[in-house]
Amino acid sequence: MIRKLLIEKINHEISEYTTRGQTDYQSEKVKRKIESCEKRHAEIVKVEATGKVNEVSMQPDETQAVLYDVHYKYLVKQGSYIYMEEEVENRRAVYYGGQIYNDGEIPAVFEGVKRKEETLDEENGERITYHYERLKAVQYAEKWWNTYNPAYRKFENDCTNYISQCLHAGNAPMRGYPSKGKGWWMRSNSWSYSWTVANSMRIHLPSSTIGLRAREVEGPHKLKLGDVICYDFEGDGRFDHTTIVTGRDADAMPLVNAHTFNSRMRYWRYEDSTAYTPNIKYKFLTIVDDR
Repeated sequence: MIRKLLIEKINHEISEYTTRGQTDYQSEKVKRKIESCEKRHAEIVKVEATGKVNEVSMQPDETQAVLYDVHYKYLVKQGSYIYMEEEVENRRAVYYGGQIYNDGEIPAVFEGVKRKEETLDEENGERITYHYERLKAVQYAEKWWNTYNPAYRKFENDCTNYISQCLHAGNAPMRGYPSKGKGWWMRSNSWSYSWTVANSMRIHLPSSTIGLRAREVEGPHKLKLGDVICYDFEGDGRFDHTTIVTGRDADAMPLVNAHTFNSRMRYWRYEDSTAYTPNIKYKFLTIVDDR
């Protein structure tokens, strides 16, 4: 019964995406996504979704809490260009008396308060040369966007860990072990802050002078495949999220892959995200190598 009700709800939401001329949306998510598309003269022409119930638990008030995932596939048309965007939404609903209540996306959990150790020390040691293989980084991002490589530890807030894996797959060398506040590395059950914490990666990439490093550019149009975008959703100076560029839309603007908000080929601005605020700030970082 619960599964049937959830399927009905998802199907109703899907119908809102492709109902032409509609202005009154029951789903805030649908409204945000359609408005984001309209700003860049794009249109969602088809939506598919599959659901998976992960857990049903009885609550003290005799309701049942339902944790489930919805995997959306959006066919987006922008002029003559057509591409597929995907995302997985983690949701929670309450079931009682044959009805679904309080159904909504579970907010992502960001890193906690800033730690003193996140201020990275000055560089020292020999220069670590490498050639960044952008295609390999993108291929890794595509392979693991909605699953987790067992060779690495999985985190509740996994966005920066996933981006680090992508960069390493592109031949970026680890360095700095065993100091958590130096370099960029993961080994066994330990890792640097810059490997797993969005704000630390944002600090490390443009300040590093050896090994993995990046240069900040003026806007998203300057990014290449395999480059990185950092997100400060609240605009408070602490960056919360990291994505990797895996494609471009018809206007040559970045489409990105990410974890935590598991998604692929998502438009870079994140205006359709529940984490988005009008105060959002971005950092656009292009990876620099030793060619």
